[in-house]
Amino acid sequence: MPSATDAAKVLSVEAIVENRLYAFALRDAALKLIAMHDAAPRIVRYTADMKRWLLTQSILAFHFRRVTSPSHPSLTAANLNGFLADSKVVSRNTAFAHLAEMRNYGLLIDIHERGDGRARPLKISETAETLIREWFDEHLKSLDMLDRGTRLSRSVADRRLLWYAQPRMCHSLFHDPRWANPPQSVDTFVRTASGSNILHDLMCRLPPEKPLEARMPIGPLRIGEFFKRYAISRTHARRVFERAQLLEIGGWDLSGERGDFWLGAELIRDYRHWQAVKFAAIEEAFEWACRHVPRPAGGQREG
Repeated sequence: MPSATDAAKVLSVEAIVENRLYAFALRDAALKLIAMHDAAPRIVRYTADMKRWLLTQSILAFHFRRVTSPSHPSLTAANLNGFLADSKVVSRNTAFAHLAEMRNYGLLIDIHERGDGRARPLKISETAETLIREWFDEHLKSLDMLDRGTRLSRSVADRRLLWYAQPRMCHSLFHDPRWANPPQSVDTFVRTASGSNILHDLMCRLPPEKPLEARMPIGPLRIGEFFKRYAISRTHARRVFERAQLLEIGGWDLSGERGDFWLGAELIRDYRHWQAVKFAAIEEAFEWACRHVPRPAGGQREG
């Protein structure tokens, strides 16, 4: 396991943003997020905007805390509501509806415990754990690109690291305004349905090797690409891009959605810093998990 000295080497938000390879690592991560959506659009939509992201990650954290500490309360609607009560992230009804949807799509399944039969405790399904592991490991892979690290190989060698790291990461980001309340340029996307996917998609088109200019062209773009790919209405997609144009953080060179689409330097910088907050939280939580996950009997790591 890493020593105390290793803990001092955890990458900070500033170190991530300033790393010369960060734009490349971030593009790889964004491409993976979009690929995950394309492979399972109905499921991935549960993290496709800020409210859903925070709620879904909280549900996962509740589950993993129970996995690593059986004395932790079971995941139930009432227990989740108690956890979220002071956060003002979502209403009670929204949280309950979200749980019900995840259960209907097989991301949450019932478990049978003795006790109050009205409680209906839940746990995440194998499908849900596979997806969050894929998401988590992809971010570790991107972090490894920054310093030739071994995070991904360590995660693959011991599947329990996710169980310990994810709740800590979630707690950090849930209470970090730099993530939960991003700058207006980012917020105008991620507060809308599938807005995070749209933003990642736009950033994937940005050449990572080019230095930032006031306007960065990303080639021709049609709104139809987005409402079809992300199963949103044409009106909703158009509204997202109209807000971006009003804020002067993105738009077309020519009127009538003609010519190349450009992204403003402000949006790109804000997006990179916002994502770096997430990467730094994953980094810290993962290294913490590496130091705290118990060794299995015999002293060998799980494979």
